[in-house]
Amino acid sequence: MGMGVAGGASQGSRRRRRRHASGVMSEINVTPMVDVMLVLLIIFMVAAPLMTVGVPIDLPQTAAKPMEGQTDPINISVDATGKVFIQDSEITLEELVPKLMAVAKNGVEDRIYVRGDKSADYGTVMRVMARISAAGFKKIGLITQEEQGTAAAPSG
Repeated sequence: MGMGVAGGASQGSRRRRRRHASGVMSEINVTPMVDVMLVLLIIFMVAAPLMTVGVPIDLPQTAAKPMEGQTDPINISVDATGKVFIQDSEITLEELVPKLMAVAKNGVEDRIYVRGDKSADYGTVMRVMARISAAGFKKIGLITQEEQGTAAAPSG
């Protein structure tokens, strides 16, 4: 009787051992996928600020709030010397409308942001905006930097 119990216990342990040693694992290991996704997230977080328009312009400051829900606008920049740029490429004022039409994915429905350096000639910025408007574009916006608040001086 003692033998039967011992024999049964050894067979059960063999079954368990066989099941674990040769059985197929039915669980999916998501740890490597999560690791890859986190690395990609960090890469995109670092790279996103570097993907801004590369023309150095000293923008004027205003107290206006940023606009929400905008998708990939076309950036036109006017630097301090009066040079005009679409995204990063320099163009002449005469080339503005044809190149703008070529770049616009949705035609005249695309949103256009004009960035004018605060020391740029006001007339040049207005000529750029007038040509854009005359071409039929109605969604034109001026880009400014948010005004930096001045620290209150302590009284007394």
